[in-house]
Amino acid sequence: MLKNIDAVIFDLDGTLVDSMWMWEKIDIEYLARYSKVFPSDMQKGIEGLSFTETAEFFKKTFHLEDSIEQIKSDWNDMAKDKYSNEVPVKKGVIDFLDYLKSKDIPMGIASSNSRELVDLIIKKHDLKDYFKSIRTSCEVGKGKPNPDIYLLVAEDLGVEPERCLVFEDVLQGILAGKNANMKVCAVYDEFSEEETEEKKSLADYYVHSMTELTDYFI
Repeated sequence: MLKNIDAVIFDLDGTLVDSMWMWEKIDIEYLARYSKVFPSDMQKGIEGLSFTETAEFFKKTFHLEDSIEQIKSDWNDMAKDKYSNEVPVKKGVIDFLDYLKSKDIPMGIASSNSRELVDLIIKKHDLKDYFKSIRTSCEVGKGKPNPDIYLLVAEDLGVEPERCLVFEDVLQGILAGKNANMKVCAVYDEFSEEETEEKKSLADYYVHSMTELTDYFI
């Protein structure tokens, strides 16, 4: 998996931390404030969008009067407690990060989440020293499946895209990595369990748990 690879880039939610379960709850709670119902099939439709793109989508779809910045601020406030107290790092992640660090393989994060929440997660779990680049999709033109965020992180790391390995848990993220001409390892997450076979078909590799990587490499 690491042959001809000079850098590794991770998605954050659902890949490094177990957090995808909470976002549907937040969307439901948020819309309930305005007596609106969150459609059961909408979560997949907003998958991969940047935090800003998602806010724009909500404002247009549900005819919300609040500004984009206010919507994002409300979401950040709703998510902070959950990220601080209910979202763990996935099993095997720290061991794998330690392994890559020991081999001097530079690492980056390419997240669709807000900068505020990404920074909260990184600080909460003491992850900052592992990564030379931490970027969010709001910093580029378009969210996943567009390759922009992954190309930006590769540029930060000073590594050609084709020599980067991406870890992703959802289809739009896997496509973003592939569209960036990178190798991609799909990661199991309960949130996207029904898409497992499609994820396997799109990605170059697949792991059910990061512990598989530590068992193999360490």
